[in-house]
Amino acid sequence: MISVLIPVYNYNVTELVKELHKQLVTSNIDFEIICFEDGSDDDFVKQNEVIKEFSNTSLIVAESNNGRIKSRQILSEQAKYDWLLFLDSDVLPKHEDFIYEYLKFVNSKNESVFGGICYDRKKPEKDLILRWKYGISKEEVNAETRNKNKYKNIVSANMFIKKELFNSINSKIELEGYGLDNYFSALMKEMNIVPLHVDNEVIHLGIEKGDVYLKKIETAVSNLLKLYRDHKLIIHENNLYAFFVVLERFKLHYMFSAFYASFKSLMKRNLLSEHPSISLLQLYKISLMCNAYFNKSN
Repeated sequence: MISVLIPVYNYNVTELVKELHKQLVTSNIDFEIICFEDGSDDDFVKQNEVIKEFSNTSLIVAESNNGRIKSRQILSEQAKYDWLLFLDSDVLPKHEDFIYEYLKFVNSKNESVFGGICYDRKKPEKDLILRWKYGISKEEVNAETRNKNKYKNIVSANMFIKKELFNSINSKIELEGYGLDNYFSALMKEMNIVPLHVDNEVIHLGIEKGDVYLKKIETAVSNLLKLYRDHKLIIHENNLYAFFVVLERFKLHYMFSAFYASFKSLMKRNLLSEHPSISLLQLYKISLMCNAYFNKSN
């Protein structure tokens, strides 16, 4: 009935698998859990081998890193059930009835259900605050709000989806790296697939350090620019992308590019401090995007 699929890269996934397995067994359904070690270090692979002791649970180990998109495709191809529950390895279900809440939709007309994401309210160490604060401010959105604009807050870290539908979307994504949920969402909208959002959150535990997160933002910006140049985000709900398109159309992007070149260090100083500004982070993103586009075009 359900294939739970978890791409893993250098993370201990035993607690997540243990909780999921307990809920799945209690639900008395046919299930499997497949974890895909995507080129993880040997120490993490060894730690995660314990999950093979659980019934209907397997661990696939790849010798090299495939990336998130390809890893999910491999997992989907390995899955034997029609319903796929994709989870990131660094999350944990918020509620004990997490699996049960998704089972409600197995026989419904809905083919894609997104449970959302949330964050622990305990303030983390200084070098983790930027990612934690951004997550609470921008990613933690209740289902009522998400359903008002169904394509704006797609979080694939917690996604319950029919296998055939997932394959039809994911196979169209040729890029790899951070920030591709927006593209996944755009493809869903282009294909007239209406997602359902519910309050069935997972807690995001694996928060990156601020400097690592800023590098991921660089990757996300690079991917957005590739999609822009290839005209692949004609239909979308991405505010950053929409603002960039307006700036480029009216030839204002060079001003933001110049701003980034002049104030990059000052912005980073704030973003990596104990009190980062999320508004400044948004300015950092758009100015970085304009700077990357301007320099590539000249």
